[in-house]
Amino acid sequence: MTDTLDRKTVSDLDQARSDFRDQLVAAGLLVPSSLDGLYGRSGEFEDIIDLIDERVKAAGRAAHGNKLQRFRFPPVFPRDAFEKTDYIASFPNLTGAINTFSGDNKAHAELLAARSEGQDWDHWLESAGTMLVSAACHPAYSMLTGALPAEGTMLDVYGYCFRHEPAVDPARMQAFRMHEFVQVGTPDQAVEHRESWIDRGQSVLTELGLDSSPVIANDPFFGRAGRMLAANQRNENLKTELVVRLYGDLDEGTAVVSCNCHRDHFGHTFDIETADGSEAHSACVGFGMERIALAMLRTHGLDTSRWPAALRVS
Repeated sequence: MTDTLDRKTVSDLDQARSDFRDQLVAAGLLVPSSLDGLYGRSGEFEDIIDLIDERVKAAGRAAHGNKLQRFRFPPVFPRDAFEKTDYIASFPNLTGAINTFSGDNKAHAELLAARSEGQDWDHWLESAGTMLVSAACHPAYSMLTGALPAEGTMLDVYGYCFRHEPAVDPARMQAFRMHEFVQVGTPDQAVEHRESWIDRGQSVLTELGLDSSPVIANDPFFGRAGRMLAANQRNENLKTELVVRLYGDLDEGTAVVSCNCHRDHFGHTFDIETADGSEAHSACVGFGMERIALAMLRTHGLDTSRWPAALRVS
């Protein structure tokens, strides 16, 4: 009986996700593609993103003032920097690499012949030496190699990210934006940054009319060894997510903000040191912009002209 109920819950959840996606598309807010989880955004949807970002930036300024260093990176970065993040070791299934053609005329003719016959032509492509960004903060660490000032470094980073996890759920996009505030410095500075942003992140969500809850969480590490990493991350309370229930009681909620302590991982791999020569620690808070926008649409309705006055985008 329990298995039957569990299957029904999963089926109901899948249906709720599919229905929400269809409603967003019908309202012209998202533009579907031939791939699950890959969408265009309408101008109205982008207005919602801008509204959210103003609240996020205001919270960052209030917390950190002129300590914030603002950077915007493209959604592609060098493979050597990607290697140092160790992302491929933990999340190979989410990784996106860029390949390109660098052959001669003969190879191109062979590629075209294979393509005209409906055959696979990918093996004529080779690595371009670039990777798709998986977390907005990743391109920032390579510029911090060396010694940090005594107060550490506080970064404001915003950009597109890619994770290969196609899904019907519109809240699980393959390409999405994250706005992050990153502290790199001493262990105490990193821990304080993560802890302070749990309540601060909830305050931002409350301003946007969202009901959120903090949940101790873990990243979706890959494989058998990944299960141990996930357990350690939870046991050591290194990751807290702020979740909003997009689908009622059908699941445990959707993470829209993530507060993470990386310990000395990036300090070690990118050779970043504190002022006293110790390996730097880091922590970040990441606001999932599309997920917050979807939570607002789910909470306030798809007609933004009927939203609370303080949140109207037009």
